[in-house]
Amino acid sequence: METWDSLNQTIINCRQCPRLVAWRELVAMVRKRAYREQEYWGKPVPGFGDRQARVLVVGLAPGAHGANRTGRMFTGDGSGEFLYRALHQAGFANQPQSISRDDGLEIEGLYISAVCRCAPPDNKPTQAEIDNCLPFLEQEIDLLQDLQGFVALGHIAFDNILRLVRQSGFAVPRLKFAHGAFYYLGENLPWLLASYHPSRQNTQTGRLTEKMFAAIWEKVRVQLMVGL
Repeated sequence: METWDSLNQTIINCRQCPRLVAWRELVAMVRKRAYREQEYWGKPVPGFGDRQARVLVVGLAPGAHGANRTGRMFTGDGSGEFLYRALHQAGFANQPQSISRDDGLEIEGLYISAVCRCAPPDNKPTQAEIDNCLPFLEQEIDLLQDLQGFVALGHIAFDNILRLVRQSGFAVPRLKFAHGAFYYLGENLPWLLASYHPSRQNTQTGRLTEKMFAAIWEKVRVQLMVGL
């Protein structure tokens, strides 16, 4: 089994998907006007958080000018602002903001990852790109020795968590994605909690409100207490 450090270095060095390599590096070279003076990360983004976490939070992929710029999951864009504010309010983060890799943010009890590690054009990875990247998530699951639950941020995260569980040999039935949907996957398996993704498309339209998102993390807290 890989260690955390060796896995993260493998992720950072990955160049399996030519389309994503070209896109992430183009974005890092051209840059957004607001960040023109900043040096972009421009590489695959490893997971972030508590390596002894009992809950794995899974999103879709780095944002082009968020994690692809800062090098840390859900950092530097609107999705991250919404997520880390909620995690701080729920007691999982020591501060409400995630700006850069050296801003002092610490996460307790959660590890934050994604299905894909490179920013995809239009936030839409292909199935082949998901297939290439999913083993990284599988290895993170293996490294989380005390894992009790998953939080899937969005439908793609939900589907691919279930895919990995089934690939491990567990006969999990077809499950429906819905915000707040909670499933026990089976004996000795982590539970699964679904949430809408905190994208601007969802938060600015009111599809995902702060109250709705807070209820997700309250449910996580309850489940962690049950699991003690």
